[in-house]
Amino acid sequence: MADSDTSALRRLPAVATVLAAPEAAALLEAHGRVATTEAIRGALDAARSALRGGATTAVEPADIVHEARQRLDAQPAALRPVFNLTGTVLHTNLGRALLAEAAIDAAVDAMRHPVALEFDLDEGGRGERDDHVRDLLRELTGAEDATVVNNNAAAVLLCLNTFALGRGAVISRGELIEIGGAFRMPDIMARAGADMVEVGTTNRTHAADYRHAIDAHTGLVMKVHTSNYRIQGFTAEVDARELVAIANAGGVPLLNDLGSGSLVDLSAYGVAREATVRQAVQEGAHLVTFSGDKLLGGPQAGFIVGTRESIGAINRNPLKRALRVDKIRLAAIEATLRLYRDPDRLGERLPTLRFLGRTRDAISAQAHRLREGVAACIGNAFGVDVGECASQVGSGALPLDTLPSAALMIRPHGSQRTLEALATAWRALPRPVIGRITEGALQLDLRCLDEADEPAFLANLAAGNA
Repeated sequence: MADSDTSALRRLPAVATVLAAPEAAALLEAHGRVATTEAIRGALDAARSALRGGATTAVEPADIVHEARQRLDAQPAALRPVFNLTGTVLHTNLGRALLAEAAIDAAVDAMRHPVALEFDLDEGGRGERDDHVRDLLRELTGAEDATVVNNNAAAVLLCLNTFALGRGAVISRGELIEIGGAFRMPDIMARAGADMVEVGTTNRTHAADYRHAIDAHTGLVMKVHTSNYRIQGFTAEVDARELVAIANAGGVPLLNDLGSGSLVDLSAYGVAREATVRQAVQEGAHLVTFSGDKLLGGPQAGFIVGTRESIGAINRNPLKRALRVDKIRLAAIEATLRLYRDPDRLGERLPTLRFLGRTRDAISAQAHRLREGVAACIGNAFGVDVGECASQVGSGALPLDTLPSAALMIRPHGSQRTLEALATAWRALPRPVIGRITEGALQLDLRCLDEADEPAFLANLAAGNA
């Protein structure tokens, strides 16, 4: 190594010198001493390598701070916000339902302050965390009692483990569902310790099939809503009301797993009508399970509502403690359920229902407003048009039903690879933009883009060209 190179290396500032530089104060405040020190060491290593490679530029502490800042800024949080322009409202891979502002505020309060999670303020002694939502769930569903766990799969697992541990669980072959991530109902039944008893065939199951299967070994009868597929054609199934009578005659409870589940008639929001949780309770099921973060529009949770005796048995199961929800999620659940007490304003306050209820005309008008701005951000290599498309509810809910929508259709003037490169680049934006490549275009369905977010959306795209 030449003497001049050695001299330049010796003039590199020490880590302590860089940390003491005025320019480092902001980094220390934002990232802390450990992360800042590590970034400065990395920047010094890079400068040392550059000098050994022949660079001649003098390196000052401010230069090292600048390089360290770039290194820290290049490490965004792994779990960060994105723009969901896929056309799937409840996108499992993008976190499903967005919470209402009331739920967000409640969760923040629960994070910031001590809360009476399991403390009875009236009696001054120990309380039950379910009490914060039990009465609301009873009011909204008509059930005698209710409890909550961390998701619907846990709710089903807990019900099976409580009533069918080492006993038979009778279920139609046509309802042995598989949901995302290769999660299969037979597997959860096995993990719950239940003996699966299949009845009927894939497409046709009759009341007699259930009657013949129930014996002294049976723990419960199970009905599962096939929320992510439909069997059509020559089919037959036994409705829940008739299954209740069959289960009662056999002296066992009926578990009706609704999967997604809804507390209101969704036809008011342009979505096909499905049975509500209240209707399932009215049909007489001893236990009804459903999700919190799908059509209900709240945080991830699994609800179990039913008879007082059945819920009492579930709450006595030691497994219940392993599946319970924390104070943050419980606060958001309570706030979300309270919104349902004001149905006239529910569509305005609950993002899921607001997105589902948007009309094609309103979304098309938004697309026309944004078209020119988006085109300016991506340059002359692409054309941007407004087109019609169909949105999906998502998360296994109403798989055959779509919602008329509108999208920005981005097509390359050249190679299709250019389009894929654009999609990749947009996933690397400060706030990633997630669309869908279909029929030679990058389709940006705007159903889930609030009008108030339009300026931020365009600014985000422009940041990619900065």
